[in-house]
Amino acid sequence: MSLAVRIDLDSSTPHYEQLRAQLAALVTAGTLVDGQRLPTVRALANDLGIAPGTVSRTYRDLEAAGLVTTRRRVGTLVTAPPATLDRAAVVGAAERFVRIARDHGLSDTEVRDLVAASLLTVQDPPA
Repeated sequence: MSLAVRIDLDSSTPHYEQLRAQLAALVTAGTLVDGQRLPTVRALANDLGIAPGTVSRTYRDLEAAGLVTTRRRVGTLVTAPPATLDRAAVVGAAERFVRIARDHGLSDTEVRDLVAASLLTVQDPPA
């Protein structure tokens, strides 16, 4: 199985974080669907030219986030919840944000930094 992910070996962002972010984005966007099997740790590491431990750490982080589950003899499977109308609206807003940011010449790193800053500053609505 081939995934549409790539690792920038010259980036200051750790390889596991690059891979985690891309796989999480593919799950969130619905490109990787519930029940879909991910490549084995060794196969993906070989395809990307990175250490198997890096892929293993990524899969553990994704499992902790509830995006995948790993089972012996079955492998690592996507466990994404089905998309809802609310989720689709959020995905659409994210895509519009990225388009605007790119139109203004922001790099992917700058876009991620803006989102990370917003996550720290925007308060959750009262329950």
